[in-house]
Amino acid sequence: MSQDIAYREADGRIPVTELGHSLYEPRRHIQVREVRGRFQRWRRGLDVTLVSAFFALPWVTLDGRPAIWFDLPGRAFHFFSMTLYPQEFMLLSWLLIIAAFALFFVTVLAGRLWCGYACPQSVWTWWFIWVEHRIEGPRHRRLRREQRALDVDTGCRKGLKHVIWLAIALATGLTFIGYFSPIRELVATLPHLKASGWAYFWLALIAAFTYLNAGWLREQVCLHMCPYARFQAVMFDRDTLTVSYDAGRGEPRAHRRREADAGGDCIDCGLCVQVCPTGIDIREGLQHACIDCAACIDACDGVMDRLGRPRGLIRYTTENALSGQPTRIRRPRLLGYLAALLAMLALLAGNLADRTPLDLDVERDRQRLFRVTPQGDITNVYTLTVRNLDNADHRYRLAATGLSGLSLDRRRVSVPAGQSRQLVVEASVDRNAVQRPSHDIEWHLEALDADISLIRDSRFLGGTP
Repeated sequence: MSQDIAYREADGRIPVTELGHSLYEPRRHIQVREVRGRFQRWRRGLDVTLVSAFFALPWVTLDGRPAIWFDLPGRAFHFFSMTLYPQEFMLLSWLLIIAAFALFFVTVLAGRLWCGYACPQSVWTWWFIWVEHRIEGPRHRRLRREQRALDVDTGCRKGLKHVIWLAIALATGLTFIGYFSPIRELVATLPHLKASGWAYFWLALIAAFTYLNAGWLREQVCLHMCPYARFQAVMFDRDTLTVSYDAGRGEPRAHRRREADAGGDCIDCGLCVQVCPTGIDIREGLQHACIDCAACIDACDGVMDRLGRPRGLIRYTTENALSGQPTRIRRPRLLGYLAALLAMLALLAGNLADRTPLDLDVERDRQRLFRVTPQGDITNVYTLTVRNLDNADHRYRLAATGLSGLSLDRRRVSVPAGQSRQLVVEASVDRNAVQRPSHDIEWHLEALDADISLIRDSRFLGGTP
C-alpha cells in the first residue's frame, strides 16, 4: 500500500485507488463465491422482479395490440393506453433526460446503486453466475477443475452451463425483439423461417451480446466499456453513501488463527474479495470498479457474526462518517438534482395530462398567393395535414375564423386511428371584407365524436392596402 493510501486511511478518509493491473496484461478469470445475506436477498428480489417484467411485458396485450410496442415501421410508440408519434418525440426525449437526472440524484446520494442492483449488465451477469454455481458447484470446486486437465465430468458440466447460457441469451434476444414486433407472431414465424431477415439478424446480435457480456466478459464491461464507471467518481462527495471498509476498526489485520482480541476486527479471511463480481479488494479503498452490490458487506457480516463481533466492518457509509464527522443529507447539489428532477416530472405529467391526441399542419400555397373569382371573392389555397394521434377513428369538423364571411369548400374529414390525411382546402371571402393585404386567421379542428379540438394560426392574403 502506498504512503498516500496509508496517510489517507490514517486521516479517516475513504482512500481512492486505481486498479493495480495494466490494460495489456492477460485477464485473470474471476471465480465468484456465492454469498447470502440481507443485501443479496434484496438484490435477488429486485433482479427477479426486473427480469420477470422484461420477459412478461411483451406478452401483455391491450385492445388487441401489445401493451408496450415500439412500432418503428408504423412510427408509433405504444405505452399501454397511450400512443406517441414522431411529432411528439420531445416527450420521449424528456423521459430520457428525467432518467439521466434520476441517475445523477441516486449517484450523489448513494453511489453506484444502479450498477449493483438494477443495471441490465449486472442483473444478467448475476443470473449467469447463479447458473454457474448450480452446474459447476461452489467456488473451490471450480478452482480445482481449472487446475486439472479437462475430464468427462468437467466437460459435461461446462457444456451444460453454456447450453443454458445460450438458451437464456436467445430468450433475451427474442424478448427484446418482442418490444419492436408483436411477439406472438414472432414466435409463430421464427421456427418456420417466415419472419423478416431483420428479426433473425437482431435475434442473433442481441443473443450474442448477452452471451458474451454476461457469460464471458462480465467485469470487463464494467471496468473498460461502461462510460458511467469513468465519470461517476466526479459526482461523489464526502456525504455520498457508498460501500466502504472501516480501516480504523479493522487495522491492523489479525491472522484468522490468532486470538479474537488480537489486532483489529479484520482477520484477513479474503471473503470480501472472493464474493466480489469485479474482483476488487474493498479494503484497498474506493475504486471505480466497485459497483456497490454489497456482496462484500454480507460476506463480512457473516464472519463478524461467527466471531461474535459487531457488524459493519464493511458497510454503506460516507467519507464524513468514517472520519467521525456528521453526514449531511440535505446538501445543495443533492437538493438541486432533486428539485430539477421533481420539476421535470411535474412538467412531464402536466404535458401528458394536457396532451391533445390530434395534430394539424397548415401550409398555404406559396406559388399562387391568392386569386380573385368571377364572383368577386378572394380565395387562398391551403394544404392541411390532419394526424389522428388517438387509438380510435374520428371524424373532424373544420372551420376558419378571423375574417367576416370566411368560408371553406371542405368542412369534414375522417382519419383512422394513428394515421394522417392530407387535404387541399380553399378559403374564400368577399373582397369587400378584406381591408389589408394580410390577415391573421385561425383554423379550428374538432372531433365530432369526442372532446378533442385544436387551433392553428395562419395567414390570409389578398386585397389592397
